[in-house]
Amino acid sequence: MAVYTEVSDDALAAFLAEYDIGAMVAFRGIAEGVENSNFSLRTTTGDFILTLYEKRVDPTELPWFLGLMEHLAAHGLTCPRPVHARDGDALRQLCGRHAAITTFLPGVWPRRVRAEHCGPLGAALAALHQAGAGYAPTRRNALGPHGWQPLLDRARDRADEVQPGLAAELDAALAHILATWPATLPMGHIHADLFPDNVFFLDGRVSGLIDFYFAATDLLAYDVAICLNAWCFEPDFAFNVTKARLLLSAYQRVRPLSDAERAALPVLCQGAAIRFLLTRLYDWLNTPPGALVTRKDPLEYLRRLRFHLSARDEHAYGL
Repeated sequence: MAVYTEVSDDALAAFLAEYDIGAMVAFRGIAEGVENSNFSLRTTTGDFILTLYEKRVDPTELPWFLGLMEHLAAHGLTCPRPVHARDGDALRQLCGRHAAITTFLPGVWPRRVRAEHCGPLGAALAALHQAGAGYAPTRRNALGPHGWQPLLDRARDRADEVQPGLAAELDAALAHILATWPATLPMGHIHADLFPDNVFFLDGRVSGLIDFYFAATDLLAYDVAICLNAWCFEPDFAFNVTKARLLLSAYQRVRPLSDAERAALPVLCQGAAIRFLLTRLYDWLNTPPGALVTRKDPLEYLRRLRFHLSARDEHAYGL
């Protein structure tokens, strides 16, 4: 469920009166996503998405996210473009929440990732990295390596409730990752959450990338590692090297990885795995019963982490 704040007809009408996008025709909540309240909005001029930003989003960072999306869209990436009101602002208030309207993207996200999805995904990720190069403002990745130890510290005392020995295994893995984390790889703006449900396909092609609210300025190859974790493991958690090879080959046709980036892939993938493991672990232990958010199993990423820790070099990923 991803509607935390209800919007009345009167409130919506008053909100839309500040825009030049016509009158409401249809309006409904979108039951996907976990961070914000999202609504599908149809007006007399077209289709849009209305987002109300909930308490986990820092409102001071919203102009950065919206600015990045506008920049990417202007530089050829198919992503939601913020819609400005008559006063020129894209960020407004609705029902006590910061809110924005963005353009609607056609397509559907793949419920089961197939090999043919991975090449278009790799090319789209590289296009995102290239399109973002001219966006001057930066944003530190709050869930980058400096944030992983505090996350583990907050979950350590109860981690073994999820699986016996989990705390000790994560302590050892994180110590290794932080000790070997690369510091001098190419930087840029990354999506940082490009899971299958954030990539739309239409007729076999990527028709849009959505949900930029974890985006940050970080290692570009770390974004590749996040996608290897999210797209290249089978339901039984076996790593599909064919999918990885397709993803990486398509990425490199647009933006070739440096030798240093290629060599760092194992530790980057380890870092991506432990980042999502730790946030899932924290939510697993702290989401109250009856909450509208569906908890995600942190052990799914433990299986991924173990694979990456066993990878000797970039050849494990099909390079």
